Formats: sequence, C-alpha cells, structure tokens
Amino acid sequence: MYAIVITKPGGPEVLRIQEVEDLTPGPEELLVDVKAAAVNRGDERRREAGSYDPPIGTQKDILGLEIAGVVREVGIRVPKNMSGERIFALLPGGGYAQRVVIHHRMAMTIPANLDFIQAASIPEVFFTAFDALFNRCRLTMGERVLIHAVGSGVGSAALQLAHNAGAFTFGTARSKEKLTKAFALGLDIGINYHEDDCPRVIEKHTEGHGVDVIFDLVGATYWQSNLASLAPKGRIALVASLGGKEETVNLGLMQSKRASIYGTILRTRSLEEKILLTEQFCNQILPLFASGSLKPVVDRVFPLEKVVEAHQYLESNANFGKVVMTVP
Repeated sequence: MYAIVITKPGGPEVLRIQEVEDLTPGPEELLVDVKAAAVNRGDERRREAGSYDPPIGTQKDILGLEIAGVVREVGIRVPKNMSGERIFALLPGGGYAQRVVIHHRMAMTIPANLDFIQAASIPEVFFTAFDALFNRCRLTMGERVLIHAVGSGVGSAALQLAHNAGAFTFGTARSKEKLTKAFALGLDIGINYHEDDCPRVIEKHTEGHGVDVIFDLVGATYWQSNLASLAPKGRIALVASLGGKEETVNLGLMQSKRASIYGTILRTRSLEEKILLTEQFCNQILPLFASGSLKPVVDRVFPLEKVVEAHQYLESNANFGKVVMTVP
C-alpha cells in the first residue's frame, strides 16, 4: 500500500508518498480502506522536530489522527461482521495512508447525510471540544463561554457544541472574515484580537461578571487576559499552547476567583479511555450530526499526493475549519 512518510524532521517538503508494508488486522481490529484523512496541528508538530511522538506501537513516520473510510477486513474476535460499512475514527497516527487498522470499538458509523470528507473532519476536533467543554469544564445552559481561535477546526467545533448546549458564546479570531463565518455557526460576540481588547469587550457584555468557561488553544500569551476575563468560579480548558507554554501566574487572583484550570490532551490517553470517549460521543453527539444540528466545517480539500500544499495551507492560518485530504 501507499502512505505519506516523514523522511526527516522539517517543513512540509519532507513529506513523501512511498510504498509501505501492508497491514493485517489483529483479532479485535478492523482493516479500513481510507477515503479521506484530515490534517491537524499535531501532524505539524510531529513532522517538524519529533517533539510530538505518537503512543508506543504507532507508526512514527506516518501522520494522520482521523480518517473516514470503508471496512475492508474484520478481525476474528470482532463481534459482528462490519465488512463494507462506512466508518470514521480517531487514530493515534497512521491516517495518511491507503489503509489503517483500528480497534473495532473506535469505529463510528458515518451518518447517511455525511460524505467521507465531512466525516473525516469530525473526530479530532469534536472529541477534543466535547471533552474539554463538558467532561472537564461542565459547561451548562445559560453560561458564558469564550472560545479562542474560533475559526480553527477545534474552535469552530467548540463554538457549535457550546451554542447547541444553550451557552452564550464569545469568540476571538484574527480577521473580520473569520468572525463573520463564525456568526453563522452561533457566535454571539466576536472579538478581533488585532483590534479589540478582549477583557474590556467581555466586561462590557457581561456587566463586569466575566465568562464562566474559557476554551484556550493559545496558552501563555493569553494567560493574563484569560484570568482578567474569567468570572468567579470560572473554568479554563487549556487545549493547546500555540502561543507559548510558560507564563507568570497570579496565584492570588486565581484564589480570589476560585478558578479551575483543566489541562487536556487526547494523544496521551490509553485505548480504554479513548474507547469510553468514543462511546460517549456516539451516544450524546453523533445524533446531532445525523439531524443536522451540528455540521462539519471543511475549509479546503486536497488530494493525498498534494500533502505538502495541504500542510502549507494549514500553516498559513488562512483556513476556517478543517483541511482534509482525499485518498485514492
């Protein structure tokens, strides 16, 4: 079979399509013909310097954290014959390939109203947003939530989930164009971080109360702003640290606000934890895609052989939503 391989640490140009060893499913696994694979920031970090290694047992030279495709072969201990089923799944890696193997309990049936490209854009971002907002921060109807990088794949997922749950949503983005697109997904108040003072905007629209939950992808450079914007008993979900990992912490302000900080990442979790999250997602969230209440947000599609261009486009930060590759 063919896959996109990291030939050495570096920029997008180090990615090459090569022939690799065929895969065989284990007793509880599925062999899946991949039809679409999404591109993620985690793929970039693994490609650049080897600082984002996948779990033990995962192919280190093949990227790809989420796919959609058709089940080709079923392991001998899989309880039902899933051959020919359209499925999508979260992966520890290996998705930039013609075929992948996954544990059968990680496979989710694609709703009839979604195609492979749409389905491949869901797992990583919606799992991350769902877990951070509801399992960690316990977001409830009527609360106020601030979503940073609201135009990103995971930001647009968090926005939809928060809006669907009845929360009042604030979102930051780098342009008016991205904020305009976010309004169509349920954004209530947009904040252009090149022009607006985020804490002042939130103070104005919450009458000084602040937001109850902050969904943060940026980290250090937004830390002081986040604490200033947080309501008493507020919660921050630190999902990524694209703006740095180290910052001075005002412990007194955290104490006075009784703030809770939740660090979260999917990559390092065990298979058992990921299976439980998959089941939770299937029960609570997947029906919302089938009904049209939630929608995958796909910005641009590239063929697999254009993986260099796909990574370059994601790195430009021009996207609103997901970048997806089709697999022949």
